[in-house]
Amino acid sequence: MPMTTARQKIFTYISKRRAVSAAEIARDLRMTQANARHHLSLLLKNGQIEIVGKRSAGKRGGRPVNIYSVSRNLLGDGLPALSHHLLGELLDFAKPHEKRMHLTSLAKRFMDISPPAMGSSLMLRLAATVKRLNELGYRSRWEAHASGPRIILGHCPYAAIIEKHPELCEMDGALLNECLGEHVEQIFKLEGAESGRPYCVFAMG
Repeated sequence: MPMTTARQKIFTYISKRRAVSAAEIARDLRMTQANARHHLSLLLKNGQIEIVGKRSAGKRGGRPVNIYSVSRNLLGDGLPALSHHLLGELLDFAKPHEKRMHLTSLAKRFMDISPPAMGSSLMLRLAATVKRLNELGYRSRWEAHASGPRIILGHCPYAAIIEKHPELCEMDGALLNECLGEHVEQIFKLEGAESGRPYCVFAMG
């Protein structure tokens, strides 16, 4: 959604001040607090700003007011670079069997769920796995197939470093093996979908 002039002014004001309340915006930009809160709600909805804390309204018994700042997603961070160097320290000089061991260990820590209970149905394991993957940002789902279930990952959480560290796909495979208690193999990597969004596919069996 394109920003109106008033909303752009508010966003610019927040960018310069770093952390402000609706009352400060209304006072300095000469608009009503109701109008300021309306634009703030739209900026929040669009992910351009976020609430970073609360501040006393200055009145006895008054409710604390929200403090707004530019979204950290827009500001960016050094996590991709840090992740790249940490993975390099861990994997660059590891022997093949050591690399697999490290990736499996990372997968277990990353997934942070109990291994599948003996006798639990495949449907329950698939549902629990997809649920956890989606909590981690994979936008996953599973589909039935003649040769066995397939797990589709609609988003790569490591997109910023996957070209330098393709072994992270191996970690995804180890992660799925751990959760499902079944052998899982990647059959498609970053395939193009009709929507234009790439996806990866892992097959069981």
